[in-house]
Amino acid sequence: MMKVGIIMGSKSDLPVMQEAIDILKSFNIEVEVDIVSAHRTPEKLFDYGKNAHTRGFSVIIAGAGGAAHLPGMIASLSPLPIIGVPVKSSNSIDGWDSILSILQMPGGVPVATVALNGAKNAGILAAQIIGSSNPLVLDKIIQYKEELKAKVIASSKDLK
Repeated sequence: MMKVGIIMGSKSDLPVMQEAIDILKSFNIEVEVDIVSAHRTPEKLFDYGKNAHTRGFSVIIAGAGGAAHLPGMIASLSPLPIIGVPVKSSNSIDGWDSILSILQMPGGVPVATVALNGAKNAGILAAQIIGSSNPLVLDKIIQYKEELKAKVIASSKDLK
């Protein structure tokens, strides 16, 4: 399976989450994007979390700001790996509430957490999870990391 579910609590999170969408598409990984609010659409959240593994997803990336319950609630319902993206939103306390809400999960309900607004890293981590069992994706990750290395070396040379 090479499909990642990308969900967010509201449309205002899309500019941040777009980085995960873009990087996954660059690795030729299918993405399905949706808005699933833990507080405003709990029935949708439960259906999504309980059934995502039957819909062909390998990983779910969940972005949320403020109280940021979405990643943890999805993790409580789904057997899939969940990557949480804390989003610095208009109602957050400088993003710290989102970070801590996603980071401080109880034992038995893990959520891999990336940096505040770190959707690009969430996409890369999702690709690495898929790449651990898919050689085509693994090769793309290796190539991507080589390109990062080449950019740093070129930047270093530019300084001299």
